[in-house]
Amino acid sequence: MAWYRVASSISKHDAIRRSLYRGGSLYCVKRTTLLPSASRIRNFHSTVFKSKEQTAPVPRPVPLSKLTDNFLDGTSSVYLEELQRAWEADPNSVDESWDNFFRNFVGQASTSPGISGQTIQESMQLLLLVRAYQVNGHMKAKLDPLGLEERKVPDELDPAHYGFAEADLDREFFLGVWKMSGFLSENRPVQTLRSILTRLEQAYCGSIGYEYMHIPDRKKCNWLRDKIETPTPTQYNRERREVIFDRLAWSTLFENFLATKWTSAKRFGLEGGESIIPGMKEMFDRASDLGVESIVMGMAHRGRLNVLGNVVRKPLRQIFCEFSGGQPADEVGLYTGTGDVKYHLGTSYDRPTRGGRRIHLSLVANPSHLEAVNPLVVGKTRAKQYYSNDVDRMKNMGVLIHGDGSFAGQGVVYETLHLSALPNYTTGGTIHIVFNNQVAFTTDPESGRSSQYCTDVAKALNAPIFHVNGDDVEAVVHVCELAAGWRQTFHSDVVVDLVCYRRFGHNEIDEPSFTQPKMYKVIRNHPSALEIYQKKLLESGELTQEDIDKIHKKVTSILNDEFLASKDYVPKRRDWLSAYWSGFKSPEQLSRIRNTGVKPEILKNVGKAITILPENFTPHKAVKRVYEQRAQMVETGEDVDWGFAEALAFATLIVEGYSRLSGQDVERGTFSHRHAVVHDQATGEIYCPLDHVIINQNEEMFTVSNSSLSEFGVLGFELGYSMENPNSLVIWEAQFGDFANGAQVIFDNFLSSGESKWLRQTGLVVLLPHGYDGQGPEHSSGRLERFLQMADDHPYIIPEMDPTLRKQIQECNWQIVNVTTPANFFHVLRRQIHREFRKPLIVMSPKNLLRSKACRSNLSEFDDIQGHPGFDKQGTRFKRLIKDQNNHSDVEEGIRRLVLCSGKVYYELDEQRTKEDAKDVAICRVEQLCPFPYDLIQRELKRYPNAEVVWCQEEPMNMGGYTYILPRLITSMKALGRGGYEDVKYVGRAPSAATATGFLKVHLKEQAELVQKAIQREPINFPY
Repeated sequence: MAWYRVASSISKHDAIRRSLYRGGSLYCVKRTTLLPSASRIRNFHSTVFKSKEQTAPVPRPVPLSKLTDNFLDGTSSVYLEELQRAWEADPNSVDESWDNFFRNFVGQASTSPGISGQTIQESMQLLLLVRAYQVNGHMKAKLDPLGLEERKVPDELDPAHYGFAEADLDREFFLGVWKMSGFLSENRPVQTLRSILTRLEQAYCGSIGYEYMHIPDRKKCNWLRDKIETPTPTQYNRERREVIFDRLAWSTLFENFLATKWTSAKRFGLEGGESIIPGMKEMFDRASDLGVESIVMGMAHRGRLNVLGNVVRKPLRQIFCEFSGGQPADEVGLYTGTGDVKYHLGTSYDRPTRGGRRIHLSLVANPSHLEAVNPLVVGKTRAKQYYSNDVDRMKNMGVLIHGDGSFAGQGVVYETLHLSALPNYTTGGTIHIVFNNQVAFTTDPESGRSSQYCTDVAKALNAPIFHVNGDDVEAVVHVCELAAGWRQTFHSDVVVDLVCYRRFGHNEIDEPSFTQPKMYKVIRNHPSALEIYQKKLLESGELTQEDIDKIHKKVTSILNDEFLASKDYVPKRRDWLSAYWSGFKSPEQLSRIRNTGVKPEILKNVGKAITILPENFTPHKAVKRVYEQRAQMVETGEDVDWGFAEALAFATLIVEGYSRLSGQDVERGTFSHRHAVVHDQATGEIYCPLDHVIINQNEEMFTVSNSSLSEFGVLGFELGYSMENPNSLVIWEAQFGDFANGAQVIFDNFLSSGESKWLRQTGLVVLLPHGYDGQGPEHSSGRLERFLQMADDHPYIIPEMDPTLRKQIQECNWQIVNVTTPANFFHVLRRQIHREFRKPLIVMSPKNLLRSKACRSNLSEFDDIQGHPGFDKQGTRFKRLIKDQNNHSDVEEGIRRLVLCSGKVYYELDEQRTKEDAKDVAICRVEQLCPFPYDLIQRELKRYPNAEVVWCQEEPMNMGGYTYILPRLITSMKALGRGGYEDVKYVGRAPSAATATGFLKVHLKEQAELVQKAIQREPINFPY
């Protein structure tokens, strides 16, 4: 825009030279009034004028060029360009002051002298001053309730910086500009400089510090300005203040009660930040008024009990009973799990709101790993939106409560924030509340983060940030309501930074003065937020001492009654079923095993549907060939490969429910085997055949989505999604299995142990590409051993294995498989849905088997026809163990060696056996490693009574399945009298620190040696 170009090269234009130079001297603002003394300044504005001496200095000249250079940063230049464009079209369309400005700028005569002699330069100065408050006002806000924080106030907030002096304070100025809100709105009246500065101070430098000028969206910024830059400060009426006081009293007296009754117990109380409770309650009330019906919450341990009792309404007697060590009543045969400490537990409740509505609140259980629950909350919220048909994402909302140290320090915070605007992960905005203690355990902020604020990471997402002094409960309530309004209006994330303190240490039995002596000296004498607010209401006369005593008495009485009731309270079995989970069984309830075969006609129909591309669609020639081959597979019923078997599983489950697959590059597949989303080479348009399995299919019945380059965040999201509704197949696939360790916290603290700790089931499927094919240490192993090591099935006790009574999988924490055929993969996916309970499934999925001609299945192995290859005594199901394929009889005494293996090494062993014509070697595939198939292993041991027993694996001895398989195989053999430890031989790589070699020649040599050794004629020495 011309105006901007002219302003940035100001000396080149004659019209501007005439404005800048008078007789060769620089045109500057000159003041004759002396600056006031420091004592006089404080009465007006704590840092308005700065004087180095008692006698005022000569006022500083401020060149217009400097002002324009500063002012034309960011979005200001865009605004002025638009303003000039409007003026050029019609000078009457802009305010008179701007008309004068532009006339002066181009050398025309002004139509009027301006308001109170307001010059063009003064207009610019005022705009700069207002903008400085909008951008940096938070730097002067009174945020620290302890008054310990020392912050340098920017010079830009000093009116003297812009050439204003005492004489200007009572002059009138007009600030209004085109298409702006707040102080710069056209409909604002003419005001004195004093009133403008006073209101700027109130709006931006009080108990709330606003950060929003980093948001590159005028509409959003104007919305906030309308809420912030109101003509008068926000005031609550007496009724609202009494409600706020009551809620603050509950928050404070609850903590005091716990401290009195359990003086030495850890409870991670809210003391120092009690205002978060009335803030959250008012936020939820406001959200309900704006259409929210359900809120999913996640938080760490600090204040969790208070939130459970006062916000979510968990029965207080139950909380008190848990403090006394109460456990669920001993009900014989019922699964109770290990349980967890009281400040990790979750619950849900339908809560009435101040507006007369009801809102469902659920607090997700979580471990001590700070922020780990974040992606689960977001995923669960997204699932609620899908299942309630909340297309506009107005009815279901996520709220996350963070710590200051963890919000700045934990990577999963950014991973979760980064999902907020992605099409298949967005929830329409999450409200983040940072419980800012100003210290993380014992670490001061300067040691815990590099940024000014703990919330600065949220600026990357253009989220507004509201810093608020936790001692000002009305300010807390105001920003919490503002956050709810933002979320419902703009459907994006927003952050409330509650700056408070921790009255005690990290927990109540910790001594904080060891590391923060100065802070805790102040804290010991600092009144609580309740005492401060109580004093304010008494002084204003809005509450009497009698009113306050009545509220205190009511709260204390209820707490005491609940405490007495807790002594006789018998804890009930923890409820782990939400509405969607009704009818699903817990581990002690027998669930019949179901068949997973599909009728042939359904297989044919869905197979054809997912191999057809639109007529005018131009796929890549290689992708076109893939779909032509798949169509041929349907037609002939032969050579079904891995990718198509997976597609058939999705397609048949779409007919029955919902499927979701996400992860890095899953649409195409890391190894180009899936091609679930096809791209038109001419137009760039995309087409997903699995969106067209049935007529008028809801596009979200099948979701396949490339994710951000995140493991921790995305796996957590999918886990949260899977927890909401059991009637859906939810899958996360790692790009390579090795990368799963980026999400180890999710595996360790949620997926493997969540049911045991919190009685929360999930059927999440995790696909980890695994297999040794010479790709080096970081692309070979899915770390199978780590998942097996976390399995809780007993290695020395054989469970009930009767086919009709088997509860082994129900009683185990998860399932781990290393599948070798497309048909078996099809059935293991369908098995996840076709059962009356849910368990996580870890799949060591293949890489080079995806295109192997040997790794194929016939379509008859997918159906439910008796006599077809996949049909056994019970029907067509997932095969936990695949017996030797040489049609051996029930007893084969001539077999000299039984090789047990898992995964792709089977095909190399079979090839070597054929090469050596070793017909006296049997090879069985353990498809399901966990829970261990004792019954099938014993069946094969009986079949080969004279065989040497060998476990063969590609992985090093200290990895893979060996350490898990060995004790269970020994238990199976001892039960049959087949020997013990020394009778199990090992074939595989030697122990290693790295998963694999990085040298291809070394890999090929190692692979050939282990395959040859497994088939060799000579007996294998113990142990290898």
